[in-house]
Amino acid sequence: MLKKTVLTFAFLTILTTFYGFNAQFSTPVTEDELNQIAENDYVPHVEESKNVISAYDNLIRRISEQEGHDWRLMSAIAYHESRFTPDITSRSGARGLMQIMPSVARHFEVPLDRVSDPETNVWLANKLMTEIMSTLRLPENTPEKDRMSIALASYNGGIGHVSDARRLARVHGENPNSWEVVARYLTLKAQPEYYENEVVKCGRFTGSSQTLAYVDDVIGRYDKYCRIAGR
Repeated sequence: MLKKTVLTFAFLTILTTFYGFNAQFSTPVTEDELNQIAENDYVPHVEESKNVISAYDNLIRRISEQEGHDWRLMSAIAYHESRFTPDITSRSGARGLMQIMPSVARHFEVPLDRVSDPETNVWLANKLMTEIMSTLRLPENTPEKDRMSIALASYNGGIGHVSDARRLARVHGENPNSWEVVARYLTLKAQPEYYENEVVKCGRFTGSSQTLAYVDDVIGRYDKYCRIAGR
């Protein structure tokens, strides 16, 4: 068990970052409509069987519910990562809807040639999020937005750097389960007086601006998706 835990944390630390939908579906909400809904606090009535966020609503909902994650959050990640485009590959080698890295596929023993398949891609993203949450071990009383933000930062910037930021928070007598606090220490990890601290395991972090923007973008889109789609 200890060996498995160590290997899991090592994998998450180095991580830096059937076409599965129905033939008949409603037109997903547009960006302008999404913004209007958010501004007017209007929640339209939508049947759960209809696709309102993307053509992959049913697929993302089914897999996310199996893993215990909010499908609207996973949809927000998919939008940020690929704009719901299943057949793209980034310059770093990330693939598919959720931009899954080859290292993630190898960790979960999935052949690389299957990663771009939407169902496999979404499954891998959910498995990764499950592993992140399990490794973070956030207390049950952690506010949901803090929990979500810290997990998203780990998904984007690597759980090693996030864990370093939480350890620095503890050393300085601050709350390691507050996203506001963790975000600040992620930024401070670019400075020698912080990344050279003995509690820091992953060294300097220069990607804080990207990670913080990622968290803000995904959380903002998730909030909008919550207005148009039921749990």
